[in-house]
Amino acid sequence: MKHIIILGDGMADWPVKSLGGKTLLQYAKTPYMDKLARMGRNGRLLTVADGFHPGSEVANMSVLGYNLPKVYEGRGPLEAASIGVDLQPGEMAMRCNLICLDGENIKNHSAGHITTEEADVLVKYLQENLGSDRVRFHTGVQYRHLLVIKGGNKQIDCTPPHDVPLKPFRPLMVRPQVPEAEETAELINELILKSQELLRDHPLNLKRIAEGKDPANSIWPWSPGYRPKMETLSETFPQVRKGAVISAVDLINGIGVYAGLRCIAVEGATGLYDTNYENKVAAALEALQTDDFVYLHIEASDEAGHEGDIDLKLLTIENLDNRAVRPIYEAVKDWEESVAIAVLPDHPTPCELRTHTNEPVPFLIWYPGIEPDEVQTYDEVAACRGAYGLMKEDEFIREFMTVSGTENIHTNK
Repeated sequence: MKHIIILGDGMADWPVKSLGGKTLLQYAKTPYMDKLARMGRNGRLLTVADGFHPGSEVANMSVLGYNLPKVYEGRGPLEAASIGVDLQPGEMAMRCNLICLDGENIKNHSAGHITTEEADVLVKYLQENLGSDRVRFHTGVQYRHLLVIKGGNKQIDCTPPHDVPLKPFRPLMVRPQVPEAEETAELINELILKSQELLRDHPLNLKRIAEGKDPANSIWPWSPGYRPKMETLSETFPQVRKGAVISAVDLINGIGVYAGLRCIAVEGATGLYDTNYENKVAAALEALQTDDFVYLHIEASDEAGHEGDIDLKLLTIENLDNRAVRPIYEAVKDWEESVAIAVLPDHPTPCELRTHTNEPVPFLIWYPGIEPDEVQTYDEVAACRGAYGLMKEDEFIREFMTVSGTENIHTNK
């Protein structure tokens, strides 16, 4: 049996008054997710271990069953892996957002969703002016980039910029957790302030302002770490001889690299509501022809949640159902070799809050011959009645991967 996880990033939400007290998953038209929930089995999954921030790296690693206290090293190293930056011993990697400041406040975490092509110009400019033997800037995707510091101390407090829209930036700058990290914190804060001087009047930003777009007028480094020690999915589940990850997000591809999955680049995959669902689905179905496992990650709902845009998030949920779940199910349901499908978010991103929470997420598992439970729809409330109950740690992935019919050998990661 082959396996595909369809992950709608940030898709779960809270009840919304304007939607009659329903969550977005309850309100949205999702006939295929409801169909799979009805034909399959359901449950909820705690994707954020105690003591961890509900970031996408934490949640997606949890979905794949990784033991966070043992292997977690922050976003930076994962994104480094995804763009081919091989971290050396003693090198600290950080996610480095290009953000938009409005005066002293963080207007948004994405510099108005700057394009990769525009961002590349600015990141190279920062490398030319701020880079050194010790400090390196690397271009990632859209607003998501990489800062590498030789000899950096990761014992620092950094604030994810998507958690603090419209807040003053200065009180949120990097703070050392221990005296040994003071120099690292000072270096990063100096880079932030110098980046603002350099980017303020850069021609590309002046052009964006003239076009009515937000300028990328500051960097914001966060989530530091060193190279992680992660087992591959094949080491944990020997039936996965070959697997693939499909995502527009560096972070997810980086997890895939360390998990031993090949990263499939898809034309038109943007990480936003306008992503090319059809190309991503085509790539997933093609990968399932040769691979045993596919992780199809779609970012759009998370970004809509961060924007606080209820209508847009509803659209992204309905797009996931109609343009991803529907064509994948319709394609694989009659394959000679059965395919197991799981659908879930990694964490909630409530529109009201505009950032991630650590509440359990609903999931469904379907494969030919599964005995259904009583759940009739796919949403946060219905999942509470699911046969799987509330799962945590590696219980979800272990359950999902053991439907192959072969005995699963699971090492405790």
